[in-house]
Amino acid sequence: MTAARGFPAFPAQRRSTHGRSWWAKAWVQALEDTSLDNDQLRRGRRYASSGQVGTITISPGRIAATIYSPEDTYEAVVRVDELSEDDWLRFQEQVAARAGHIAALLDGEMPHSLVEAASDAGVTLLPGIGDLDPSCTCDAWELPCQHAAALCYQVAWLLDADPFVLLLLRGRTREALLDELKLSSTRPVEAGVAIADVVTPTADLPERPELPAKVTIDQLAVAGIEPPDGFGPATFALLVLDAARRARSILSALLHDTAVPQALDEWQDTVRLAADFPQFDAGEDVALGIQAWRYGGAPGLDVLEHTWTPDAADLNRARTELLAAGDDLTIGTSANQLTLGPDTQLRLDRAGRWHPYRLIDDTWTPIGPPSKDPLVVEW
Repeated sequence: MTAARGFPAFPAQRRSTHGRSWWAKAWVQALEDTSLDNDQLRRGRRYASSGQVGTITISPGRIAATIYSPEDTYEAVVRVDELSEDDWLRFQEQVAARAGHIAALLDGEMPHSLVEAASDAGVTLLPGIGDLDPSCTCDAWELPCQHAAALCYQVAWLLDADPFVLLLLRGRTREALLDELKLSSTRPVEAGVAIADVVTPTADLPERPELPAKVTIDQLAVAGIEPPDGFGPATFALLVLDAARRARSILSALLHDTAVPQALDEWQDTVRLAADFPQFDAGEDVALGIQAWRYGGAPGLDVLEHTWTPDAADLNRARTELLAAGDDLTIGTSANQLTLGPDTQLRLDRAGRWHPYRLIDDTWTPIGPPSKDPLVVEW
């Protein structure tokens, strides 16, 4: 029997249809990059927010829901390619390579490092432009129509809550994936010795503590605490919530032997806060930084602010590949930047990813997520 999950209809609510998590935002970006009609997207956002999408059913390669409009009801479906068995084997290898990956998934997080490692292994988890295939029983010719768009926007909310929704779409239930990971951990290594026999826990060491549950702003014990001068009660509560989240992410990294979040300077942290909490009025001077952060995190902010000198071989390799792929292409090279014509640029970050930029109103502006491969950057 084909695995499928049903999700109750969302009530009408005021909530961003672009999602909160970076992977939900990437999902919405794929939807909006595919669309040729912004009016359909705008109507789709209205349908999503007004509670006109019925129960959402998600199964491998397929999302479906009934959309209730004033004049009729429609059946919207969005299809996504499933991963092959070879793809899943490579993905499981990447999950098993770092203990923090599976812990993060179980905790409702989709680590950048996991998605990048999977991509390096040839496994694409997040859809890109053209990867979503929408259809609907309405008579609109646009793809997606407003009904399919509404469905996709609400799926972003589901992805915010549970990244395993994306894995189900790609072909694996949560239970099946965890069972396969458990099975792979008992397989022998090359020398014929079981992994469990190689790694023996030290009896003298205490067990690692459980990671505390995430807190919400309603659970914070800030009542009765006077905020510092210049901070209102609402702003103070958000800052306390942010501090709790950052402390938890550091603890998670220590418990699971993963990288501790990168230290940020004052301006970078201002950008991060403004990106994570739109309630903060950080001013127009950080708008470009917010865009860079949402696409590429701290490395994305770094290439917005700074240039650096990478290995010349990396630049030459990328330049050669781009020249081979484009006719009459002229590429200028400066530090970690490749300029393709008058208004297009690629910037290499220190993790080896290329960030796409365009010259908009005389300002170099980040326009999409980064990629390890300069030929598949989303413009």
